[in-house]
Amino acid sequence: MTKTGSTDRSFLHRVRDALDDLHPAERRLGDFVCDFPGELASYSASELAKLAQVSNATVTRFVRRLGYESYEEARRHARDERQTGSRLFLAASSDAAAAQSVAAHVAQGISNLEGTFATITDVQVDAVADAIFDARKTWVIGFRSSHAFAEYLQWQMTQVVENIVAIPGAGQTLGEHLASVTEKDVAIVFGLRRRVAQMDAILTSIEKSGAKLLYITDEGVPHRATATWHFRCQTLAPGPLFNHVSVMAVCHLITTRAIERAGPAGRTRLRGIERFGDMLEEL
Repeated sequence: MTKTGSTDRSFLHRVRDALDDLHPAERRLGDFVCDFPGELASYSASELAKLAQVSNATVTRFVRRLGYESYEEARRHARDERQTGSRLFLAASSDAAAAQSVAAHVAQGISNLEGTFATITDVQVDAVADAIFDARKTWVIGFRSSHAFAEYLQWQMTQVVENIVAIPGAGQTLGEHLASVTEKDVAIVFGLRRRVAQMDAILTSIEKSGAKLLYITDEGVPHRATATWHFRCQTLAPGPLFNHVSVMAVCHLITTRAIERAGPAGRTRLRGIERFGDMLEEL
């Protein structure tokens, strides 16, 4: 693929690695690309040169120093990363100087919620809740930014579900848990940007176990037909960070629906939790 044969390094990793050795004009281009890598994914070499205020020849030398045979090869790599990588790939240089208003953030959050729930049905949410109640055990899995959502959902679901655990915990490896997953279980996997390299292997292992799989991702992940359910959350934002309001809303919906469908046993557990909560507060 490239002169260096470094197919395992990300596009941004290559740029950052090369910065200290670049000539001044190339360094200016490298700094620009580090801030707005999506510009390379979106524009031609001439357009990128104009944006970064360098010559076309500088762009050509720059991509070759990164190990690519051509600008098109570098752009294809950047486009691939745009689907699963840094939020920087979605930022544009034209937005850099402008502070985004509260209204813009609210509008984008509403749009994300509407876009997300347009693809999730009541039947699917009911099926997820029922499967969790019927399961021997529910495993909630998340890495990097996804870890916080996995722990949040597990914490909320303990209101009505006893056998639910968020993995991996501190100091734990995933293997010791995956070996215990069976066809009687449910696995809820959060796969938001950035996903770990072994995500597909983890999902395949869960699917082979026979467990029901709920895969919760951002909109950049293609639909996974082999998952029992795949909820794709819109995460677009007017600033440099992903907007995760729709992810939290999906967690809230699943938990609320589970409480609604828990029946007498669920209400008994909730009353017990409240009783101990009141007692502990009094102490």
